[in-house]
Amino acid sequence: MLDDTIPDDRLKLIFTCCHPALAIEAQVALTLRTLGGLATDEIARCFLVSTETMKRRLTRARMKIETAGIPFRVPPGHLLPERLAAVLKVIYLIFNEGYGGRADLASEAIRLARVLTGLMPDEPEAFGLLALMLCHDARRSARVVDGHLVLLEDQDHTLWNSGQIAEGRSIVDRTLTGRHRGPYLIQAAIAALQTEQPVDWPQIVALYDELTSLTRSPIVELNRAVALAQASLPEAALTIVERLDLTNYQYFHSTRGELLRRLGRTEEARTAYRQALELAHSDPERRFLQRRLAAL
Repeated sequence: MLDDTIPDDRLKLIFTCCHPALAIEAQVALTLRTLGGLATDEIARCFLVSTETMKRRLTRARMKIETAGIPFRVPPGHLLPERLAAVLKVIYLIFNEGYGGRADLASEAIRLARVLTGLMPDEPEAFGLLALMLCHDARRSARVVDGHLVLLEDQDHTLWNSGQIAEGRSIVDRTLTGRHRGPYLIQAAIAALQTEQPVDWPQIVALYDELTSLTRSPIVELNRAVALAQASLPEAALTIVERLDLTNYQYFHSTRGELLRRLGRTEEARTAYRQALELAHSDPERRFLQRRLAAL
């Protein structure tokens, strides 16, 4: 750890753990377990797999490190770009876990992203990730009030952190115009638009179209469906949701329940909300789903 290329010990360790000899998912999972402060079941939720599956993945990754003799050393500066994708994902997943209730993790993820942008100032995705987290974290105080989850459209904007929002928007404005528009930067643009009044949902749908073509991710498709519903197209949104294979994902069921509710399909909505409730991991989300069920 004597190498001083990376000016932060924790970020230095993350780059060290994200070794390209491992598959990127193994790099990320092992780093989250070793350095990120996340338990195996929390990491499993990040990857939408069971805890037992994640235990096996972590064991295989450790065995490969041992049998292949993968060296545990800080990479030199010219090798940092090849590890950047895994490092960004580690920081993002640490933030996501923190956004669900552990403010210490969210703050640490933002701090690490700030160090990363200073270390790699020519990497737009590092700035995109920082802006994305700033815009989301800015709404933390308004998202859960008195133990109850508050949806975006119902949040008290006076509780938002205007400084974080301004910084996030500024990063997006100066970075999005470049040639490289990666997934984190596009997500940051979406998050920035969600802090404006009124929210330009058709523009957000267009950005999700771009993001979908880049990632081919079912989670992105689900979020695109939410944006379509907010743009007054709930039937089109439900068509997208129904073709997704995300039955172990809480937000798949809660989104489906909301769309069915809007379309007047009450019994189906109840079933979907109950399925989401079985998968919920935080008390505010459980209370929100219970309120939705009681209102049907």
